[in-house]
Amino acid sequence: MSLDTLKPLTDSPDQEMFLQSTIYYFMPHLREHPDSLVPNVVLGQGRRGVSVVLGIPTVKREKQSYLMSTLGSLFYGLTFSQQRDLLVIVFVAETDFDYVGSIAKAISKNFPKEVHLGLLEVISPSRHYYPNFTSLRETFGDSKDRVKWRTKQNLDFSFLMLYAQNKGTYYVQLEDDVFAKASYYSDMKAFATQEASKPWLYLEFSQLGFIGKLFRTHDLPMIAQFFLMFHRDKPIDWLLDHILWVKACNPEKDTKDCSEQKALLKQRYKPSLFQHIGLHSSLPGKLQHLKDKDFGKQTLYQGHNNPAAELSSSLKHYQQHSLDRAYKGEDFFWALAPIHGDYILINFTQPIHISGYLFRSGNIEITGDKFYNTSVEVLPMFSVCLHVSGAFENGVAEGKIEEALQPISALRLVVRSDSDVWVLLSETNVFIN
Repeated sequence: MSLDTLKPLTDSPDQEMFLQSTIYYFMPHLREHPDSLVPNVVLGQGRRGVSVVLGIPTVKREKQSYLMSTLGSLFYGLTFSQQRDLLVIVFVAETDFDYVGSIAKAISKNFPKEVHLGLLEVISPSRHYYPNFTSLRETFGDSKDRVKWRTKQNLDFSFLMLYAQNKGTYYVQLEDDVFAKASYYSDMKAFATQEASKPWLYLEFSQLGFIGKLFRTHDLPMIAQFFLMFHRDKPIDWLLDHILWVKACNPEKDTKDCSEQKALLKQRYKPSLFQHIGLHSSLPGKLQHLKDKDFGKQTLYQGHNNPAAELSSSLKHYQQHSLDRAYKGEDFFWALAPIHGDYILINFTQPIHISGYLFRSGNIEITGDKFYNTSVEVLPMFSVCLHVSGAFENGVAEGKIEEALQPISALRLVVRSDSDVWVLLSETNVFIN
């Protein structure tokens, strides 16, 4: 991808938000290039108005890159409604446009649907955004390389926060080498709603560094300005703690009182929703053996209290992973590769009103064993014909059942073509009125 294909934002709210005069006091080199505060939008549909924005800065690594694995875990299992209410922004924090283009190309190849829907954006900074790092003062016994690395990280996080501030209600800071739990979106949104009335500055969904910190987007300008003010001085997690100190601590009281007051401005969610997976740091030569002990084990299935039904299927299940156990929420259903005409039938013991359904195939460890070209059919009580209600898309079938078809006697999944892979049903949720 060449420089010509990069699209700078012009005459947009995103440009206006960057043009804050105070930034020039902290980064005086920007006065010579005012347009360097405008991001290059490499991929994106300009999505706004979502509940949750995820920000992921990524840089060129000497060793292994984890970005695609990180994105894969974030997109795994999202429902249609969740895909519409989420925005993931990848900030390629490099000024080498060939490299930026290569990342955009790889993302487009691996996640074409997410890019097309506007769920995923890729941006990069102007070549003039970063200052001259050679004049940085060494502090805290850190080497020049480490001081440069942490300073650039402060600038990267600030840039991303300012870009994201008008995109949604909440902003979550992630890194490019994390792994998300399958339920991370619903868990984060539910906890943020639960804690909405409290005066927190951020919610923590991981105890590691800056990973999984959720902010209200209206607080981002203040936070980014603080980071920019002291970007040369300290690491970003230290600066975040200093914001808490400024907001909460009374200099006339002791350290214990300060800690108690700061604790009110951050709320911790357990178990952690994000785990650090990278071994090789973005700082060359540094190995990171960071693991969040509160992350626990991954959930391989999601159980629900479904209405009583007789179950049958033409699919042969593997070992103990039966359809009956999956429907009861005790396990996932795992079967040999289906062929055209294979089915799963859920025949309710008595007709009931059903508002909708959710079937999720594959799980976080076995991501490829999904239903492909498979439809969902409903059988109304007063009909002898099944009605097609929906189909699996990217391994998930989610839909509502109109009132005219109620009550419902049965639901059926029907495979329309032979598959090369096994199928795994990790969630079956029948919503009753």
